[in-house]
Amino acid sequence: MSNTLMNTNFVFPGQQSVYKGKVREVYRLKNDILVMIATDRLSAFDVVMLRGIPYKGQILNQIATKMMRATEDLVPNWLIASPDPNVAVGRACEPFKVEMVIRGYLSGHAAREYRAGKRDLCGMPMPDGMKENDKFPEPIITPATKAEKGDHDEDISREEIILRGIVSEEDYLVLEDYTRKLFQRGTEIAAKRGLILVDTKYEFGKTAAGEIVLIDEIHTPDSSRYFYAEGYEERQESGEHQKQLSKEFVRQWLISNNFQGLKGQTVPEMSDDYIDSVSERYIELYESITGETFEKADISNIHERIGNNVAEYLNRLA
Repeated sequence: MSNTLMNTNFVFPGQQSVYKGKVREVYRLKNDILVMIATDRLSAFDVVMLRGIPYKGQILNQIATKMMRATEDLVPNWLIASPDPNVAVGRACEPFKVEMVIRGYLSGHAAREYRAGKRDLCGMPMPDGMKENDKFPEPIITPATKAEKGDHDEDISREEIILRGIVSEEDYLVLEDYTRKLFQRGTEIAAKRGLILVDTKYEFGKTAAGEIVLIDEIHTPDSSRYFYAEGYEERQESGEHQKQLSKEFVRQWLISNNFQGLKGQTVPEMSDDYIDSVSERYIELYESITGETFEKADISNIHERIGNNVAEYLNRLA
C-alpha cells in the first residue's frame, strides 16, 4: 500500500484561500463555500507522522459525513455535500477557538492526568478511587484551546474561556448544550453497534448569519474513543486493558517507541507492515462504527480523482 494523499495543490474556480491543518486541507471559495479534503496524514500528540495511512482520509470523511447526517435534527451543521470519498463541501464559518471535549470515562489524556495525581480537569472534578476506563458519574466537558500550528492544544476551564473572551458566555452555553446532545446521540448510535462512545471532541463555528453550527469531523476514530461493550465490565473487574476502537493504539505504539511529541524526541519510523496494519485497523474502525462494509475508492491517482469530482460538482453549482 503506497498510494496515499499527503498534500493537495488545487486551484478551484472562485478560490480565495487555502488552510492546511494537521490532517485536513480547506479551500475557501466565493459565496462562502468551503471544500474540505481529508488527507491520509496521521497526527498524534499534535505531530504529523512522516508517512500517510492508505484510505484513512476516505474513512474519516465518510464517517464524519454519515454522523453529520445522523445528528442534523439535533444540531445544525456546515455540511452541504460530499462529491468525493475524501471531500466534504459546506458553508464557511468563523470557527470558535476552542475544542469541546466531552468524556464519559476516565481514559486517555484524562487517565494520564489522573495517574499524575490530578483530581480536577478543566475545572471539572474527577472523583477519588477511580480506575482507568471507569465510567464517570456524568459525562464531563473538558475544553481545549485550539493550537496554533506546531503548538499543543491547552486544557482550559469554562470560566477561563469566558473570562478571556475566547467565547462569549451566551455562545458558550449553546456550545455546551450542543456538545451534550451530540454525545448522547453518539452514545446511542454506538450502543446499536455494540460499542461504547468513551470520549470525543466537537468543533463549532458561526456562519455569516450568526448561526452556531457543528463543523469539522464528528465521531471519527481520530476525534473519538470507542470501547467494545461486550466484556467491558469483566475487563474492568479483572484490571485488563479495554478492547477499543480509536487512534489510541497509534499513541500507545508511539509511547512504546519513546515518542510523545515532547521536545527533543524523534518520530519513530513506521515500517510498511506497520502502515498496512494501521490501514487495516482504520477499516475495522469504519465497519464497526457504521455497521457497513468499507468500499475502497480508486487510489491509483487520488489527487486527479478528487480534482475531477470536485470540479464536476462545482460546475453543477454554477
